[in-house]
Amino acid sequence: MIPPICIENLTPCVDGGRFPAKRIVGDTCVVEADIFRDGADVLRAQLRWHRERETAVYSAPMTPLSNDRWRGEFPLAEPATYFFTIEAWTDPFASWLSALRRWVEGNEDVTSEIQAGLRLLRDTLEKAPGDDQAPLRAAVERLEAAGADGDAALAVVSQPEVLALMERLGPRTDPVTRRLELAVQADRPLAACGAWYEMFPRSQGTVPGQAATLRDAEARLPAIRDLGFDVVYLPPVHPIGTTHRKGRDNALLAGPDDPGSPWAIGGPAGGHMAVEPALGTLADFDRFVEVARRLGLEVALDFAIQCSPDHPWVREHPEWFYHRPDGSIQYAENPPKRYQDVYPLNFQCADAKALWAEMLRVLEFWIDHGVKIFRVDNPHTKPFPFWQWLIAQVRRRNPEVIFLGEAFTRPKIMKTLAKLGFTQSYTYFTWRNTKAELTEYLTELSQTEMKDYLRPNFFTNTPDILHEFLQRGGRPAFAMRLILAATLSPSYGIYSGFELCENEAVPDTEEYLHSEKYEIKVRDWNRPGNLNELIARVNHIRKENPALWRLDTVHFLPSDNGQVLFYAKRSADRSNVLLIAVNLDPLHAQESMVTVPLWEIGIRTGETYEVEDLLTGNRYTWGGRNFVRLAPDALPAHILRVERPHAP
Repeated sequence: MIPPICIENLTPCVDGGRFPAKRIVGDTCVVEADIFRDGADVLRAQLRWHRERETAVYSAPMTPLSNDRWRGEFPLAEPATYFFTIEAWTDPFASWLSALRRWVEGNEDVTSEIQAGLRLLRDTLEKAPGDDQAPLRAAVERLEAAGADGDAALAVVSQPEVLALMERLGPRTDPVTRRLELAVQADRPLAACGAWYEMFPRSQGTVPGQAATLRDAEARLPAIRDLGFDVVYLPPVHPIGTTHRKGRDNALLAGPDDPGSPWAIGGPAGGHMAVEPALGTLADFDRFVEVARRLGLEVALDFAIQCSPDHPWVREHPEWFYHRPDGSIQYAENPPKRYQDVYPLNFQCADAKALWAEMLRVLEFWIDHGVKIFRVDNPHTKPFPFWQWLIAQVRRRNPEVIFLGEAFTRPKIMKTLAKLGFTQSYTYFTWRNTKAELTEYLTELSQTEMKDYLRPNFFTNTPDILHEFLQRGGRPAFAMRLILAATLSPSYGIYSGFELCENEAVPDTEEYLHSEKYEIKVRDWNRPGNLNELIARVNHIRKENPALWRLDTVHFLPSDNGQVLFYAKRSADRSNVLLIAVNLDPLHAQESMVTVPLWEIGIRTGETYEVEDLLTGNRYTWGGRNFVRLAPDALPAHILRVERPHAP
């Protein structure tokens, strides 16, 4: 049977409550729902919530908006999964008061109605605790004294103290609690907003062909801090196999000095819970993490679930792998690519329970060594139930851990992985370069239901992806993509070499020529033409402007030129408003008139206002229609902060 009170269309709600919505610690979780019943009786509603595995249940009142829509909120005080539901009931006293007011306004006899109100007050008085009895008794006496005088009766029962007492202590009829609880996952702020820098520790040295150690790589950390990054992301640091080791440029045969791919994990020195001897020891890794922490950086570690033929698991647990008909273990393939140096694991093998448990043990090992962020390699090639189980197990003990899913695959798979628990997700940003593509994609990410569960991380490039736009656009293309990534998404990242505008590719591919995956690089990090100053400036702007900490406030604005993307970002309280114009053409200067809807930025029609370009410090007086000219060989963008209006 349908309940007497209907509670419908709750938000936030992901897939009907099957998965938690995502929020950030320090925010409030705003909940809305349609709550209604037949007739004109007055309803009350409250949120009820609790943390996972806690027995204490808390409540907060909900407020009616319009058209039977209600809103309430509760605080997200710490990283945890919170469960919430809604309780609603009919308020007989408020319903009586509403009817009494209408009778009085109609000059009708209200003698009977006043007697009904007295009955409600007396019944409440009988059950009231001691401290509340005196004011309720006084209300009863005053209402009795009003006799049949409707105006006098209204004056008595409309007192704020009486209303508050009756709302808290009065009768509740037809109470309904929504049976299905919904969930919200509260993560620490870095889960939603941060700048990532990916680097190979072995390439942080100064001697060509000689691998740097983790101790050597420490020397790069202050520079990365000074560039304004929050996270240093390392590819796998585990021992690298020698069997079928790949050589330079992905050659099938490695030379004697070729270091191999860090993703070919496992060798005589150990597997996923060991450190490649060329990098140093586990103690050196611990020191690296601690040095980074003192500099205000966090270390993210690649979690790649695959093995080289030399991994201890191959010998100890051959049943964990895929096998060919002849019984040999099958190496990884992604046609037309072959990875002879890598064995994938079979997560649905007969011994899957032990394999899953071993993956949890690996993560807990590195968590105990100070790693609280994992970039997960190719999660879309492992079963969904595995990820749902693994991430939930980690979060129960360590809710502060962040998982970034690297799944460049079909949209529905990427969405499902995010729903299953991945804190952040790689995206299609790399392949969205035109005005139409960026507008459509950002609108989908920020304005649809995706905003409740998928947090994008806009990496400009990766060791596997050098987009054609960067290959042909030179330094201006790198500057444009940096500004777009850093201002459109609260989380973004670059792979080292981006700041030097490295753009040599294998012809007709997105693969880097002389890929760092297979050889050691030595770079001059300050060579002419670098983007260090721009990167540091952009990251400083991100830290100083709350408008860039959120995804859902991006608003694309009219630009007369198809090569100029124009958009606004604002903080939650609208106190910080940015207007951003980016030239999308790396080869030519572009001019455009851009339109600012003044009401959107808190400016009255006819007023002018001052904007400061945070990239240059220049100031301009703007109105509703404004001219911009963006030259790629200079700064291809404006990041304008709205300062204050001028009187017309």
